Amino acid sequence: MRTARKAASILLLGLAAMLAAGLGARGARAEMPPRRIVSLTVCTDQLLLDLVDRGSIAALTYLAVDPTVSMRVEDARGLKGVHWFAEEVLALQPDLVIAQEYSATGAVDMLRRLGFRVVLVPLATDFEGMRRAIRIMAEAVGDKARGEAVIAAFDKRIAAARPDGPERPRALAYEVNSVALGDGSLVDAALEAAGFHNVARDAPLGPGGRLPLEEVVAHPPDLIVLANTPGEFRSIVGDNLRHPAFASVIASRPHVEVPMAQWLCATPNIAGAVEKLGAERRALLAARSPSKAVPHE
Repeated sequence: MRTARKAASILLLGLAAMLAAGLGARGARAEMPPRRIVSLTVCTDQLLLDLVDRGSIAALTYLAVDPTVSMRVEDARGLKGVHWFAEEVLALQPDLVIAQEYSATGAVDMLRRLGFRVVLVPLATDFEGMRRAIRIMAEAVGDKARGEAVIAAFDKRIAAARPDGPERPRALAYEVNSVALGDGSLVDAALEAAGFHNVARDAPLGPGGRLPLEEVVAHPPDLIVLANTPGEFRSIVGDNLRHPAFASVIASRPHVEVPMAQWLCATPNIAGAVEKLGAERRALLAARSPSKAVPHE
């Protein structure tokens, strides 16, 4: 059995070397924009859909059609889905492979050793990092102008959602396992852009970014942002959202759900989160304003 496995591995490596050599020869003959692109992370999946036509995509990850982590399910439907195995990618003979830093490392290392063109995109945790990632990918796919257009459209939406006053209500993004998203997260960037002060920035966060439920109950924010509904996770990690004390906070305070897929990745889709949060801020401030007296006729 071991001998057969070893022989299969040698055969696979030999095939991969031949494929890579063929791709290298084609690349040497003409520098053409890539037409068989493979993405190896769900975040680059979504950016790639913005930057190239479907016909240039050889494969996305299988997560591109998972609505719990992807905002581009319908756009990705029908495209081939792969996992993070180099063997799957080799069979597609891509002329460009895109992944995020620190992801799919085994496949990335092997593909690079075999001579495939692999571009690693930095992991972005704010809007400027997202713009940088888009520009890196746009250059890799040979369409800088399209990348700038994507950025301009995002910036236009963010500018339109910009708060119209100095008031910054207190908001908290609270997840399963009592995780609060503070400084250096995409949710923090969205809250700030929408005109909120993210209380997780100065809250006493514990290991893993956890904020004790007691702290939330004792000092409830003006707005609670939920990435998950209380019933979404049936395991113990969701107990904080199902606790009666938290339910009482939710019942007495405004709250809004911003699905995890909308802010999990640094993509232009997070503009929708900023717009939703901006609407919540306006509603909060309107509720605080004294009612204007209606003049008598």
